[in-house]
Amino acid sequence: MATAQRHGPLSLFRAKLGGLVSGLADTVFPPVCAGCGILTGRHRGVCGACWSSITLIERPYCEVLGLPFSHDLGAGFLCADAIANPPVFDRLRSVAVHDGVARNLVHGLKYRDRTDLAAMMAEWMLRASDGRVADCDALIPVPLHAFRLLARRFNQSAELARAVARLSGKPYLADALLRTKRTRRQVGLGVRAREDNVRSAFSVSSPHRADLAGARVVLVDDVYTTGATVSAATRALKRAGVVDVTVLTFARALSAPI
Repeated sequence: MATAQRHGPLSLFRAKLGGLVSGLADTVFPPVCAGCGILTGRHRGVCGACWSSITLIERPYCEVLGLPFSHDLGAGFLCADAIANPPVFDRLRSVAVHDGVARNLVHGLKYRDRTDLAAMMAEWMLRASDGRVADCDALIPVPLHAFRLLARRFNQSAELARAVARLSGKPYLADALLRTKRTRRQVGLGVRAREDNVRSAFSVSSPHRADLAGARVVLVDDVYTTGATVSAATRALKRAGVVDVTVLTFARALSAPI
């Protein structure tokens, strides 16, 4: 009790100082909507209009590919594509459909150096992971090739994975997966061309092979389009002994619920 009383004034001073600093920061950098830029009540958020325009991917959905169903078909139901063409990864989870505000957030992070968006996006990704982050042994980002990383200065997938790891307390293995093949950009390529482009493009670094043997990992990327990139990355992880791969993205390309 005496210790609490002795440190009470100091704790109060720190709290007041923290409030003052926070207030000054809000004056210089006021909280604005990450989607449209209007003033909001807190940092790392979106306004009501932007939030309502985001198409969140929520249950019911395919347990493997995460494709949303227009109505509930029962627990454990799989979509036709997951049955006919099972992916090499074990499951896919995404926050939202890649359009409108969700696409703007991805582009802001990826192309406009808005790395400040990663923390907010990671909060949504953690929720969308359906408990898979809590159950995993490590988080691994889809890597960029060294030359592209040098040109871009940062890897958007790594920013997201690092933020999810910080929120969840799970290990973040930044350099476990390497991009050893310099590929073309996937944008504008068809499905087959995307697959050919990233074939054998990834490998697991030697220092992490022992860590990944028998592990369950969450592979983090910003957008899921055709799955070519995360499939190639998953193959490299499973060759190294990973037993379970959950792909977690912020957005995914989708035309409509099935």
